[in-house]
Amino acid sequence: MKKIVVVGSINMDLVTNVEAFPRPGETIHSLGVGYQPGGKGANQAVAAARSGASVQMVGAVGTDSFAQTLIDNLAGSGVDTAGILRKEGHSGLAIITVDRSGENHIVLAGGSNKAFAFGEIEGRIAWDEAHAVLLQNEIDRETTAAVMREAKRRGVPVWFNPAPAVKPEPELLPLIDTCILNETEIEVITGAKVSGAEDAERAAGRLLEAGVTQVVVTLGDKGCVRAGRDGESVHVPAFKVRAVDTTAAGDTFIGAMAAASSEGKPVMEALRFAAAASALAVTRHGAQASIPSRDEVERLLSGSIRK
Repeated sequence: MKKIVVVGSINMDLVTNVEAFPRPGETIHSLGVGYQPGGKGANQAVAAARSGASVQMVGAVGTDSFAQTLIDNLAGSGVDTAGILRKEGHSGLAIITVDRSGENHIVLAGGSNKAFAFGEIEGRIAWDEAHAVLLQNEIDRETTAAVMREAKRRGVPVWFNPAPAVKPEPELLPLIDTCILNETEIEVITGAKVSGAEDAERAAGRLLEAGVTQVVVTLGDKGCVRAGRDGESVHVPAFKVRAVDTTAAGDTFIGAMAAASSEGKPVMEALRFAAAASALAVTRHGAQASIPSRDEVERLLSGSIRK
């Protein structure tokens, strides 16, 4: 089996739970606090590994007390961590506030995630073994662009999750084979208002026209929409669950879909697998702690656990 190579962020998440988000200038009491490994890159790597894929993580941690914990957590999920650098300074940190409904607010402190350049990681990437390279927007933009260009040169598909949402340079869009993003992110990038599946398909069409090969828009409890330059568009409904924390839902979807794709599953089957994985993730607290195993996803798909 070829590898899913994730080049991206590795964070420690400081999570605080609240009844409701504070208003500007308001001080409120937390319902609880926890330290949990996260980062969009690391989350996607863990999701792909727990979904059964062979996964390499390429990124950086700092020299603080969180660094080894972050590496060990990835390794404990079966992720190859040999591509992770140590950079002087603090590891990436995410300050996350989660309300009673499971919605979240996140503030990022990039740290080591912003401190490495393409030249430092180029030789660490398992190019010859890669099924795809997964990228996000939590590391240096020039590094991300350089990975895209080198992947294209080598014929390795690029999967891109533009989160946090920042418009990519137009010349990078044709380098992207699969772009996976939520409704807020596609609105920022395309300027198209998205409130449902039809809007998502139209907005995805703008990215296809700009050169992206395949676009998947996740819509929370409305499911997801896939559109491709092959002319095939599909809407996959969401699984009905009670959400308690949406922190890693998108990352779980992406990692699970990449894993299914690496096994050669058809698009519709890969999307269903990813939808089931993300549905399970939102029923649990935390980022990587919420990501389900392959067996759990398959049980949900078979209907043997309650939705």
